[in-house]
Amino acid sequence: MLRTVILAAARSSRCEQFVATAPYTRDIVRRFVAGARTDDALRVTRALVQDGLAVTLDNLGEDTVTPEQATAVRDEYLNLLELLAAAGLTPATEVSVKLSALGQTFDEQLAYDHARAICVAADTAGTMVTLDMEDHTTTDSTLDILLKLREDHPSTGAVLQAYLRRTESDCRQLAGAGSRVRLCKGAYREPESVAYQSAHDVDRSYVRCLNILMSGAGYPMLATHDPRLIAIGEDRARWFDRGPDRFEFQMLYGIRPEEQARLVGDGYTVRTYVPYGDQWYGYLMRRLAERPANLAFFARALMHQG
Repeated sequence: MLRTVILAAARSSRCEQFVATAPYTRDIVRRFVAGARTDDALRVTRALVQDGLAVTLDNLGEDTVTPEQATAVRDEYLNLLELLAAAGLTPATEVSVKLSALGQTFDEQLAYDHARAICVAADTAGTMVTLDMEDHTTTDSTLDILLKLREDHPSTGAVLQAYLRRTESDCRQLAGAGSRVRLCKGAYREPESVAYQSAHDVDRSYVRCLNILMSGAGYPMLATHDPRLIAIGEDRARWFDRGPDRFEFQMLYGIRPEEQARLVGDGYTVRTYVPYGDQWYGYLMRRLAERPANLAFFARALMHQG
């Protein structure tokens, strides 16, 4: 129920205005988002890399409705990759790209062309690209574009969401040699016909998918903050004799930083997902929906308004 309410708030312009203008919400946004500018992304990335973390950067933006907007997003990634290389932050830092921000919803060919340009720039910068996954209506399109990109850029990463009923099958398809797959629970509101609805069922699906990926020949990227799932990931790494160079944990910027440091200290590769940009509201609300415990931090900050 709480998750449903939060996701409804994510679509409310009144809620967005309230959060954007409340005196203390700036600290909340800064906890989860690097900032609005490319310089902010570089600053946060530099600090994380110095702490031994790997990073994936996401330029926030999903409401692209014109070719001009899509081109501007592409150009931001091209600039970002050039700056990352110049700053010596690659290959520790890769980029995550939402195809919807590149025009997927109105022109799939345009989105592919822009994504390919970003992959070329990533190759030049000495790093990689991962295609973020969005709601279930875009899954087939995203995977089709992924396969096309992998013809020339085989390191292009995929994201699969455990709450979708189809994901076990997708894991089997993408568990081959050289395939980079980020496995997350999923944070979009989906109908029961395509997605598990209870947390228990989602967790069970995550473990089944984790087993498929860890037993395969690819490179699993376990995106979770759940202590039980992290422990299962550690156990399966031992079971399938995977060293730290053959899989990684991924967590969101601002969530469980102590656990991220612990895993790094234990010799694991940990990649922090760092978003930046001015379209932060939808991202923030999905993070709250994905882990409603984050609402405690949010509520404490809002209480200080009085």
